[in-house]
Amino acid sequence: MNKKMSAFLLSTLLLGFVYPVDAQQKKVWRIGCLHVGLDHVPGSLSTLREGLKVLGYEEGKNIRLDFRNLADEEEARRTVKEFVRDRVDLIVAWENQSVRAAQAVTSEIPIVFLSATDPVADGFVKSLSRPGGNLTGFVGLGEFPDKQMELFKEIVPRLRRVLVLIDPGDPVTGRVLTEVRRVGTTLKLQLIEHRVTDQTDIERVFGSIKRGDVDGVFIVSPNLQQKFTSLILRLATERRLPLAVHTKTWVEKGGLFSYGHDPASVGPAAATYVDKILKGTKPADLPVEQPMKFELVINVKTAKQIDLTIPQSVLYRADKVIK
Repeated sequence: MNKKMSAFLLSTLLLGFVYPVDAQQKKVWRIGCLHVGLDHVPGSLSTLREGLKVLGYEEGKNIRLDFRNLADEEEARRTVKEFVRDRVDLIVAWENQSVRAAQAVTSEIPIVFLSATDPVADGFVKSLSRPGGNLTGFVGLGEFPDKQMELFKEIVPRLRRVLVLIDPGDPVTGRVLTEVRRVGTTLKLQLIEHRVTDQTDIERVFGSIKRGDVDGVFIVSPNLQQKFTSLILRLATERRLPLAVHTKTWVEKGGLFSYGHDPASVGPAAATYVDKILKGTKPADLPVEQPMKFELVINVKTAKQIDLTIPQSVLYRADKVIK
């Protein structure tokens, strides 16, 4: 074999090894991200992006996040079908409605969920330790109506009659409402229950309220929290009614108080799960994680606006007081 032929064969062999590695290095992972609730963007979206960057993923170079903020669960299903058609590598779904939509459409594409309430009870996973299937993720908007109602009564000593907003179409409503009714009886509260599903329903209910009819507002259904917190907060504020909200972000926007975890804190952990799955780990082998720290956040400025004096004993226990 002459020298030219040997050199040609050597070059061909080298290229055979170099091209696949180079192609792997230049792969751009496609991540479909969806959230239901046009009045806000999930707090963990920015921290998820930051976490992925720390792990070596740079948008536009080796990863592309296609985030969609959607009006309702039906639109979420259509979006997931689009993701499936486009063959995304992974789906990130925020909160129950998006998770239900993703689960209903695909059993093959890995799904990482964030801020689900009770993924076992809702059938997203078989168990927290062994999820099974193509879903895993993080519990966020946990169901603590007993603790939230107890805090509501402590923070608003005059609380007697509570406007309770319920979406009958939300699968979570039944079990949360049962607990709210139980603790309401214990606290000797009169619950004024109203079924609402859209903006018109909510505006109608608040429009029918006369001064003194209710002493506060409590949202039972996660669907309503995810889609209409901004609207409910505005209407409650106009009527000088204290509103219990589900995250610190809404307290900062004028809600009276929240009890739960900081949604933004889960972003880096979610980035780690995305990274592991892209590198070959199956969602079924990644346990669902629960928040370890809960915080009570109170807005004293809001309390002053509605002539409410919050007991010092409660303020001392708050993790954050907004003045």
